[in-house]
Amino acid sequence: MKWAFKPAVMRHLLNFWPPFFFSGIRVAKLSDDYRYCKVELKSRKWTRNINNSQFGGSMFAMTDPIYPLMLMGALGKEYLVWDKQADINFISPGRGKLCAEFWLSDETLDAVKAATADGTKHFPEFLLHIKDSQGQVVCEVNRKVYVRKKAQYRPE
Repeated sequence: MKWAFKPAVMRHLLNFWPPFFFSGIRVAKLSDDYRYCKVELKSRKWTRNINNSQFGGSMFAMTDPIYPLMLMGALGKEYLVWDKQADINFISPGRGKLCAEFWLSDETLDAVKAATADGTKHFPEFLLHIKDSQGQVVCEVNRKVYVRKKAQYRPE
């Protein structure tokens, strides 16, 4: 284990975290190596907007902590990881249960390690799609993350 929480424990903690729990957001899957995550947004009366589609804030929230947590889990305790910037592009109304899948490839992790090896900051970006139950994209979210080695692990 590279990080403080095992993936199964982290998944359960997120599922009971109030911003997720009360919004109908659920982490359905978090792989043992932190490289894959599936998040679902249930359709509830209080998560719908005036047009009876999913509230955009809930769609945005379902993507909020995922990439930083995955990077922390995959990279280990030597790294600081923060959410830095994000934007969302709504493509069509999200109706019913929605799903987002998050992936970290070997290439992404290798690029982050290489870019931060000398102690500098790195800002990887991740584009992900939120889909409805038919697999249609309802919005895309671009997230930028801050990654840097902790001071005690930076080269002198």
